[in-house]
Amino acid sequence: MSLSVWRMKVYLVSYDISSDRRRKKIAKILENYGRRIQYSVFECDLDEKRYKRLYQEIAKATADMTDGSVRFYYLCANCLPKMRLIGQAKPSVFRNDKVIVI
Repeated sequence: MSLSVWRMKVYLVSYDISSDRRRKKIAKILENYGRRIQYSVFECDLDEKRYKRLYQEIAKATADMTDGSVRFYYLCANCLPKMRLIGQAKPSVFRNDKVIVI
């Protein structure tokens, strides 16, 4: 496994924005960085550089926002094996033999 895989971190990014235009813009940005798992929730497997770029893009797109929020949750390596899923889901984007993501 390459070293770059070990530098990746998993982020769960969610948003709650009432403006249709801004909500679509944020979703479009996130689609370039991760996989939609719910309507307003994305899984993103990012190295530090891509995380900073994503954060800056979202910050810029929401600079004057007064009608919602965007949340970034870092999922540590110890937390990933504790994730549980009930129901059907597409395979996760996280493929690390030492971490089980359901």
